[in-house]
Amino acid sequence: MNSTRSFYKTSEQETYALLVQRHGEERQEKFAQACVGIAGLGGLGSHVAIHLARLGVGRIILADFDVVDETNLHRQHYTNRDIGQEKNEALLRQLREINPYIEYEGHHVRLDSNNIPFIFSMCDIICEAFDSPTEKAMLTECVLTQMVKPVLVGANGMAGIGSPNEMVVKHPMQRYYVCGDGKSDVVEMNTLFAPRVALCAAQQATVIMQLILKELNIDFAK
Repeated sequence: MNSTRSFYKTSEQETYALLVQRHGEERQEKFAQACVGIAGLGGLGSHVAIHLARLGVGRIILADFDVVDETNLHRQHYTNRDIGQEKNEALLRQLREINPYIEYEGHHVRLDSNNIPFIFSMCDIICEAFDSPTEKAMLTECVLTQMVKPVLVGANGMAGIGSPNEMVVKHPMQRYYVCGDGKSDVVEMNTLFAPRVALCAAQQATVIMQLILKELNIDFAK
């Protein structure tokens, strides 16, 4: 027997009230006032964005030059319907379905040291979610030397099938946190599995959450 189902869309006030119910009013207000940028929308960045939308972060800025292809589907937060679309557009659609009341900004652009300070100028926190070590280094140097405000949350080491206990958070510099096992190299191992990539992304989202709330009560690796 076929049945039809109508979908109920919560209002902005209802959505905020539901988040307050789960997170608490003081914390939700901090989320709502925060601005987070995500550089790279692959296995890390796409999952981080989803977590932040579910937290109700007030403004999320996305940037990636790539389009979705079939090789992305095993670890990135995209589906077959997204193949051929710009990653920022495909991800924006998903985010708006989760929480349409957040302010989203998408950029289809290759990030470099010239446009990073402009695109992410309003951000409190920037998430580094690149695959390339060269791009990681470029973004890190740019944010830490050319920008005064944002804290950078990066990633290093999520390849292979190692123990989740190897995934740690390091704090090498005042405005810089790094998540991952710090050793598994994507190029050398050529193996990326969805659970471990998503785990690293969840670590990044957790650090971002704690930075927003100013509650960094997690054990940092030295």
